Amino acid sequence: MAHGKRREMPTREELRIWRNYIETAETLRAILDGRLQSDSSLSSADYRVLLALSEADRRTLRSSELAELIGWQRSRLSHHLGRMEKRRLVHRAPCPDDVHGIDVRLTDLGAESFRTGSVPHLRDVHELFVEALSPEQLARVDEFTTALRRHLDLKP
Repeated sequence: MAHGKRREMPTREELRIWRNYIETAETLRAILDGRLQSDSSLSSADYRVLLALSEADRRTLRSSELAELIGWQRSRLSHHLGRMEKRRLVHRAPCPDDVHGIDVRLTDLGAESFRTGSVPHLRDVHELFVEALSPEQLARVDEFTTALRRHLDLKP
């Protein structure tokens, strides 16, 4: 993040734009989260964990890598994985090559729950986000998020 400039207060117009962005993004996320929960019994937190594990080599990640990948504190992840493990969506086991590490593996039930939940969720993303924007607007959203991610030193 650029810290060299003197911090200035946003203008009234900049604040209007900011609030519209935040309020719209929060509403969109709440609607998507509610639909995901009702369609698949998965929370958005479950979905983030399952997505990361589904993309991982052998559907397994070290818990510290998973926490970093999804941007959570290790303690939050540990508590959430405990709840997911009770539902048999994931399995935790000691790392064979690190006595302090824990491997988190996507179970077959977790993979099936993720696949089943993804279909209606992706349809909802299309309906509520993609259909609302023209191809040109989508390209601008991509430019906008790329600029924000770069400014915040986030991975692409």
